[in-house]
Amino acid sequence: MKIVIATHNKDKFKELHHGLLSLNVKLISLYDFPEIGEIIEDGKTLKDNALIKARTVHKITSLPAISDDTGLEVDALNGDPGVFTARYAGEGCTYLDNVNKMLKEMKNVPNQNRGATFKTVMAYVDDNMELTSEGIVQGTVTRTKKGVAGFGYDPIFYVPDTGKTFAEMEIEEKNLVSHRSRAIKALRADLATYFNASNIKENA
Repeated sequence: MKIVIATHNKDKFKELHHGLLSLNVKLISLYDFPEIGEIIEDGKTLKDNALIKARTVHKITSLPAISDDTGLEVDALNGDPGVFTARYAGEGCTYLDNVNKMLKEMKNVPNQNRGATFKTVMAYVDDNMELTSEGIVQGTVTRTKKGVAGFGYDPIFYVPDTGKTFAEMEIEEKNLVSHRSRAIKALRADLATYFNASNIKENA
């Protein structure tokens, strides 16, 4: 069985691939489908965007598709950037552009008000089923970049329970606590149940 992970982001694909390996299916990326360009994510919520991507890729490829959308919700910014997290600094921006804009916006925010929540919503779509899951982690926005691992906002998202930013963690450590890994774990459990039920039905 093949499942398409609906992202052009190589860093995100790596994390999703690692987290879903135990499903014992073949996971392929959008790089196997060059005809699929950037998918317009115009939903109002993370769930909307995750489903838009999965539905679009499933429709084009006729294969089951998994996608995610992730948002950083910063208390001092009234929940922004939220669904605009990936393009916070504008269309075509880099990870560094987003991080630098965040640090600038948060420059005068006191430590006690720098709380933030990272959320990931996962979606699975095939001919018969749509499944979604959510993962959340609480943290704070640092004043400077710390660490060189990870991607996106990882250098400035500090997780108090670990005493580190995501960028200071090894991938195995990050996968124990991150929003994306929690969403993947929840979806993986639902898919295992779904696939098992489908096999039982087919063999009945």
